[in-house]
Amino acid sequence: MSSLKYLTGYPAPLQEKVQTLIAGDQLGAYLARKYPNTHDVQTDRALYAYCAELKREHLRNAEQIDKVTYDSKLDVVRHALGLHTSISRVQGGKLKAKKEIRVASLFRSAAPEFLKMIVVHELAHLKESDHNKAFYRLCELMQPGYHQIEFDLRLYLTHRDLMKKTA
Repeated sequence: MSSLKYLTGYPAPLQEKVQTLIAGDQLGAYLARKYPNTHDVQTDRALYAYCAELKREHLRNAEQIDKVTYDSKLDVVRHALGLHTSISRVQGGKLKAKKEIRVASLFRSAAPEFLKMIVVHELAHLKESDHNKAFYRLCELMQPGYHQIEFDLRLYLTHRDLMKKTA
């Protein structure tokens, strides 16, 4: 089951179902049926506006985001689909922190639900730094069905890797 590196934390029966989809060459069809569209958030400026709108809608009192970009250097193998950072700098004797969100650039051509899931995940870190129950409740609040979409995103990454191997 080495092809399921994105699903290692899931129960064996679920992984077996995924292996059955892969063996029957049905994983791509499943994803295409469930997520037929791609989003139109293509530039860093559009991504910033997209994040700002979600933040305004759900996290009005959270810290301001200073920068949002697509990042071609994020390593999906290390499970970094997105990244939130807080860069501290001394300016005029004061310590200032800049909040940044980076989204792996492979998601420029992904389903809108996947982009939203990644942005929601990174925005939730503005309130909750750890992956705890409060963190996941906040993710679910911002995107109902968050857990299923996260699972499907992992299926998407698995399918993408399988397609690279056959190409």
